[in-house]
Amino acid sequence: MENFTFYSPTYFVFGKDGENKAGSMVKRFGGSKVLIHYGGGSVVRSGLLDRVKASLKAEGIEFTELGGVKPNPRSGLVYEGIELCKKEQVDFILAVGGGSTIDSSKAIAAGVLYDGDFWDYYCGRTIEEALPVGTILTIAAAGSEGSPDSVITRESDMMKRGASGDAIRPRFSILNPALTQTLPPFQSAAGITDIMAHLYERYLTNSVDVEVTDRMIEALLLTMKHEGPRVIADPDNYEARANIMWAGMMAHNNSCGVGRSQDWNSHNIEHELSALYDCAHGAGLAVTMPAVFKYVMKHNIMRFAQVAVRVWGCSMDFEHPEVTALEGINAFAAFLTSLGMPRNFEELGAKEEDIPVLVENLCCGNGREGTISGFVTLNKEDCTNIYRMMV
Repeated sequence: MENFTFYSPTYFVFGKDGENKAGSMVKRFGGSKVLIHYGGGSVVRSGLLDRVKASLKAEGIEFTELGGVKPNPRSGLVYEGIELCKKEQVDFILAVGGGSTIDSSKAIAAGVLYDGDFWDYYCGRTIEEALPVGTILTIAAAGSEGSPDSVITRESDMMKRGASGDAIRPRFSILNPALTQTLPPFQSAAGITDIMAHLYERYLTNSVDVEVTDRMIEALLLTMKHEGPRVIADPDNYEARANIMWAGMMAHNNSCGVGRSQDWNSHNIEHELSALYDCAHGAGLAVTMPAVFKYVMKHNIMRFAQVAVRVWGCSMDFEHPEVTALEGINAFAAFLTSLGMPRNFEELGAKEEDIPVLVENLCCGNGREGTISGFVTLNKEDCTNIYRMMV
């Protein structure tokens, strides 16, 4: 296990009707003028936005609003939010929605206190100062409600990149599993896929003797394996929703990733797909991960064999561990397909002729120098081969 520091200060309010505590939580963490940031659609139609406003009013907290967040959140709305916060002298940002809304809120929070272009943070600059952010989560997926991370797409060139810093970890997050019961099955499945991706990205490590976090990751993967089919079969299953929601937070607040190197190549490769085609991130990951895993499997056969046995119930073939490893990858892919996730480029809406563009943006865009690094360092040829395996 490697040396590490770990700081996770988010205060979680978990359970039914938690959104009614939004006002008291904002007050607890010092907010007096709030930007309510949201997407629209169901947040408005369901009455959730009205309940949040009522809670803020009950505590005497002023607020302004900015809706319009889209999946794969865009830089244009971030710039708009930064200017609105400065104009209205906002001192707290409340994200009401899923990972896209939370990521957009974090970008605004960082940009308000920065003299330069907020995109500098998405080119590698660490976020060290930001307005406080609170969240009310409406989909279990990205884990942004507990993480120090944010992903934004720059509209000028559709470059999708991430930024990080403990300053943008939410001060509080309200997690009411009942708010996810109206999600369409596809969105629930995409969220489950994203959660499992966050776990696999940490599981694929070059660090040794990390048994504690290995077992934590495996336990959460087993939870998703059990609860995923239950929530697809019965969207109103509150207990299944609750377990998935908490697993999603645990998967990405990095408690499972301390003391070990991590991968994130699957996420990097997928980001080009959702940037170009605006597909659901989880759906893109469902197509990407099996291809990446098969391509890099030989780097550490036993890592893939171990998860195959411990999570997917495969029998260990000690003479031919590669057989066990491949069986586990195929079992994972079949599980995602059973939830309704796409299997290839055609089902995702991607095009084989775009592979050169995808590879160029992936390996050379936004200051990269021809490779991406993680569990294995991949060059342009590697990434081309991986994309072609998805066709």
